[in-house]
Amino acid sequence: MDIQRIVLFAGLAIVSYLMVLAWNEDYHQQPQTEQVVQTNTGSTTSGEDSMVLPEQNQSTGTSEEFSTPESGEQIATATDSDVTVENQFVTVRTDVFELTIDRVSGNLIHSSLTDYDKSLNSREPLKLLTNTNSRTYVMESGLIGRNGPDSRANGSAPVYQTTSASYELSDGQDQLTVDLTYTTNDGVKITKRYQFERNSYEIGVRYLIDNQSNETWKANFTGKIVRDQAPDPTAQNSMGIQAFLGMVMSSSEDPYEKFDFGDLSETPINQSVTNGWLAFLQHYFLTAWVPEPDQPAQFQTTRRGPLYVMGFVYPATTVAAGDTVEVGARAYVGPKIIDRLENVAPNLDRTVDFGFLFFISLPLFIILEWFYGLVGNWGVAIILLTVLVKGVFFHLSATSYKSMAKMRAVAPQLTRLKELYGDDRQRMSQEMMALYKREKINPLGGCLPILVQMPVFISLYWVLFESVQLRHAPFMLWIQDLSQMDPYFILPILMGASMFLQMHLNPTPPDPMQAKIMKMMPLIFTVFFLWFPAGLVLYWLVNNILSISQQWYITRKIEAETAGKKY
Repeated sequence: MDIQRIVLFAGLAIVSYLMVLAWNEDYHQQPQTEQVVQTNTGSTTSGEDSMVLPEQNQSTGTSEEFSTPESGEQIATATDSDVTVENQFVTVRTDVFELTIDRVSGNLIHSSLTDYDKSLNSREPLKLLTNTNSRTYVMESGLIGRNGPDSRANGSAPVYQTTSASYELSDGQDQLTVDLTYTTNDGVKITKRYQFERNSYEIGVRYLIDNQSNETWKANFTGKIVRDQAPDPTAQNSMGIQAFLGMVMSSSEDPYEKFDFGDLSETPINQSVTNGWLAFLQHYFLTAWVPEPDQPAQFQTTRRGPLYVMGFVYPATTVAAGDTVEVGARAYVGPKIIDRLENVAPNLDRTVDFGFLFFISLPLFIILEWFYGLVGNWGVAIILLTVLVKGVFFHLSATSYKSMAKMRAVAPQLTRLKELYGDDRQRMSQEMMALYKREKINPLGGCLPILVQMPVFISLYWVLFESVQLRHAPFMLWIQDLSQMDPYFILPILMGASMFLQMHLNPTPPDPMQAKIMKMMPLIFTVFFLWFPAGLVLYWLVNNILSISQQWYITRKIEAETAGKKY
């Protein structure tokens, strides 16, 4: 039994250590020591950032930079004296979100995801992009460089004209195009075009440059994500763990590289990337820029005062006099849904981070989602998944329960051996091992159910923690959010009771100290599970019920077989 105790404790210690390591790596957040920027609507900052042009970065290695105006530049700096606070913003509504575009520079400064509530039982849609006094999170795009209107070297921020102050994707309409136009002093007409599609969180951002001047026009397209260090408003703490908050970059060298705010502060990025993407992640949601296929781009990060700027710059686009050229990229503003992200860019689906056991978590999620498609309730789907997992490990569990049942049956013999050889531990161990061998008992068999279930348990934890589909997903009665803990602790208490009942079916350890520890396990696990997501506690409760049924049947069968047996 000493070996069994050592293996059990060692297994639990290893699993706990792996959980801590994984949580620290994937979800630990650096302390936020910098003050969050305070801004006014219509102005993201009073500072500036700089993006290095790819041709200068590669050819000369110099630091010649083109500063870009901020999203929502103060009206006084705009080139259009007719723009006012009342007509500065353009509203766009589709079937999945409502967006606000700032006519000054034409950037996305607000997005509400209409299919997702801000909080449980709230009718207010979730706001992802925003530019308020308390939080700044916007997506910028522009033309910088020699003739770029968004380069501060060429004056103030461009103010675009639109034919309407609001646009809406009508019923029966599959696509929506929003054009913003601006004409330079040299006669170059620039159309900034936003393209939307039904049931899509992708946004096409295109620039159509019509050079009607007498000179060659040249500028660089850039896309940026600008955010402060404000906490994640969609974060849902579980056991004190938070989802990763920061930037992710994908390139041929590293398809998935994460940078938190500390990383971005310590080591700015300046890297040439082709067929990559960059994104900013928070719990359940993300924004991303995806450059054109096979288009080299200089991925960069910098600071704009207290704001973090994450973006890319294309090599210069040259438009001869009289010619028209189009350039742009795609953006994504929405939930972390694997199927959607797979269609946006390679490896973007990895932003749904299932942790180091992703090879278990992903199949579990696929099966769970399939069950949900059948029953329409995530709680019932979790129950069906539990039954399936239990079925997969049925024979392994049966072997373990047979071993424990046999140990329960020979418990009187173990007591007799303890009475005979209690003072001689070596002889006691020898006689116990002889008894196990004679009765074909594996003393380690009782550890297998817990050790086998732990990887599945941890994997399911990440599925519940990372899957936006389970956010605010109700089960029944008082359980209205399976991704959060049971508000009344009913499921954890039922789980603890089931574990207590299961312990009574196990043989009593001959070691008094081990016996005391095993008796305390249901209470310890109950306290531990109080703060776990309700969906995870539901899984463990159903698994316990199934295990009790299987173990009770096997125990009765073994006891009947060994009844009247002489030793």
